[in-house]
Amino acid sequence: MTNQIHSGTLEIKLSAREEKHRRFARKAAAEGMVLLKNEGVLPLNVDSSIALFGGGAVQTIKGGTGSGDVNNRENISVYQGMKEAGAVITSESWLMEYEICYESARIAWKKRILKAAENVENPFDAYAANPFSMPEGRRILKEDIKDAQVAVYVISRICGEGKDRRKEEGDYYLSRSEQEDILFLNQSGIPIVLLLNVGAPIELTDILEEAENIRAVLNISLPGQEGGRATADVLLGRAVPAGRLTATWARHYEDYPSAEDFGYLNGNLDTEEYREGIYVGYRYFDSFGKRPLFSFGYGLSYTSFSMGYEGIKRTERGVELVVSVKNTGTVYSGREVVQVYASLPQTESTKELKRLVGFAKTKDLKPQESQRLVISIEQSYLASYSEEQHAWRIDAGTYGIWIGEHSDVLQPVVKIIVQKQTLIKRTRAVFPSNTVSDEFFVDETARRKAEEWIRIAEQKKIPSLVFVPWEENSRSSQPHLADIQPVTELIPLLYGNITQGASTLGSAGMRVPGSAGETTEALEEKYGIRSLIMADGPAGLRLRQSYEVDRETDTVYGAGVLGSLENGFLEEIKHHKNADIYYQYCTAFPVGTALAQSWDTELLREVGEAIAVEMEEFHVDLWLAPGMNIHRSPLCGRNFEYYSEDPLLSGIMAACVTEGVQSHKGCGVTIKHFACNNQEDNRMGVNVRVSERALREIYLRGFEIAVKKSRPVAMMSAYNLVNGIHAANSWELCTAVAREEWGFEGVIMSDWNTTVPEDGSVPWQCIAAGNDIIMPGNKKDDENICKAYEDGKLSEEMIRRSAGRIFQMLKKLG
Repeated sequence: MTNQIHSGTLEIKLSAREEKHRRFARKAAAEGMVLLKNEGVLPLNVDSSIALFGGGAVQTIKGGTGSGDVNNRENISVYQGMKEAGAVITSESWLMEYEICYESARIAWKKRILKAAENVENPFDAYAANPFSMPEGRRILKEDIKDAQVAVYVISRICGEGKDRRKEEGDYYLSRSEQEDILFLNQSGIPIVLLLNVGAPIELTDILEEAENIRAVLNISLPGQEGGRATADVLLGRAVPAGRLTATWARHYEDYPSAEDFGYLNGNLDTEEYREGIYVGYRYFDSFGKRPLFSFGYGLSYTSFSMGYEGIKRTERGVELVVSVKNTGTVYSGREVVQVYASLPQTESTKELKRLVGFAKTKDLKPQESQRLVISIEQSYLASYSEEQHAWRIDAGTYGIWIGEHSDVLQPVVKIIVQKQTLIKRTRAVFPSNTVSDEFFVDETARRKAEEWIRIAEQKKIPSLVFVPWEENSRSSQPHLADIQPVTELIPLLYGNITQGASTLGSAGMRVPGSAGETTEALEEKYGIRSLIMADGPAGLRLRQSYEVDRETDTVYGAGVLGSLENGFLEEIKHHKNADIYYQYCTAFPVGTALAQSWDTELLREVGEAIAVEMEEFHVDLWLAPGMNIHRSPLCGRNFEYYSEDPLLSGIMAACVTEGVQSHKGCGVTIKHFACNNQEDNRMGVNVRVSERALREIYLRGFEIAVKKSRPVAMMSAYNLVNGIHAANSWELCTAVAREEWGFEGVIMSDWNTTVPEDGSVPWQCIAAGNDIIMPGNKKDDENICKAYEDGKLSEEMIRRSAGRIFQMLKKLG
């Protein structure tokens, strides 16, 4: 018997790493919280008597469900965080009654899941189709708010993998009970603080107008395991809110450009037409004159700031802007985000009115303290894509550079004059044209506003800079062929380690229990080529909390997929005689959206480094994160995993996390889902129809930025089809764009079981397209690839090319 090195520890007590990462998770959660409204009620005095309500007060939602979940040791609720901070809570009887109601609802839900799992091949399907909903508490009574000086009401939403949110009460809209509770509190006359424990926008317009005593609104998002303590820090002024929104919150759902056609709403889950084109999020609201409830980039503080333009200069990659920021307050220290936007000429082609082209966050500034920030704007950030010329180009005209605290409060500071249209990067024609019917075209609003700002700039005598764009060189990746082993011995590299009980969520890994999957072991004994272990993300590592190992045989007792979900609630560990228990307590960090709301690049690098520390501890090689799809609609079930509606912000945040993870030798990321995985309903079969321009400017741009800035070792293709071809079967995406245009040198793997449905991805076509590994791997994948090779459909060079990239990744990871 050969003793294995088992993941985790035999010690159940809190480790030093856990304690350190708890403190960091608390800091990160506070940094990403966004103060949306404050009429002098926040921060609260710790001695104030507080009536605390809402299911999320006692069961604060730490993150989403599915692969984005983390099986951590403990979650801190808002109630616990406030109590630990010394707050006086007057509504404890309501909270205790809700706890009982919650536990009862969870037990009933578990029974429903286990029953549904009996009728499906994959238990995860039963889980995804039956998401847990927070039960409603009893009505709030006068006795519950007796002696309270302020009411804090928590609105919570659960969402996750496999199912989109619903445009109905209790999800996108407030439930009837929530409305009644808030209006009852409003009638009491005491100030109300709303806490939004949600992963994506909900509709608040009507309740904010009707309940005049809502004096503050704090978006705590899905803040991870330390969310309750972080919330208490912000509410009590021990941390000053410094987060900014990364998605536009509309006044009404119908204001979103994809509102009525998204997913299930139009009755067609087979085809999704991106008729809005490039006009996603604030690009639409700006260009079509729609007024949002809360703008992209919006967020308040407990102090105030001023910012001033100090200069601009040309650089090798574009220009650099210098901005000074001062904390003009007298009481609180705080941090400000300088956001830089470019307004675009509407002359040679229609464009969005403006776009984010740079940002920077100050250090913690004391009252009256100042800081100078240097913000780089690459020339490519000013470019638009021309389908006719198959190139990125910068049109001739006047580009306005604006700075401010969010997208709707900006000041123009400099004009960039481009005298001649320039193609800065040529591409090949890879995507079919005219794929979308009735695509949006900008109306006169954007043209009129563009003309207005130029007049204002001339009146204010805003300085100008003549900028001459240049054509950039493409960096195509060079193939590395695996040329030593016989080609038939390389084929097992092209799919994951075949295990029993694999699911869409991922294999119940044996080497690291609860891990998502592994690359093949087939070449280990003969060639010493080890398998790589993969774990889900992106809010931490998703592993089993604990598992057992037989002392005599040193074998791991297996568990099903449900055992790796919900902290083991759905399938508890079975105890065996003469067995050791190993513990794998990972940290549940704030979700991707919450982290991005910090607008703090250094914080995101630190998150990546913390993830790498846990990867090393638990023997994980590849983290299946960060997730970086675009917030196209607030109803996408997995928006919480993704950073933003803006591709620049998404790309930079993903690059920072990647740099942090990969700064540790042996740790790699897998950026996902490439591309257009913007809905969960029928995610394996939906055909996304999108113009090449929108695809490149919005949905691929973030991936491009992450690839070029941080060189991730791997990328995951999406389930869906893009213009009629499965992403994993798309040579255009996997090879022409990612490798030949961007110079991506890493491995591309499929999402889990993309080849299983009858109309799913075709295994051999994955390899031909440049999707190197099919995960998690099954016998039919092997059979299909072998037959295609024998029939001459799949060439030896294609197999050796994919195998070569896998070998290169193994070499990088060590």
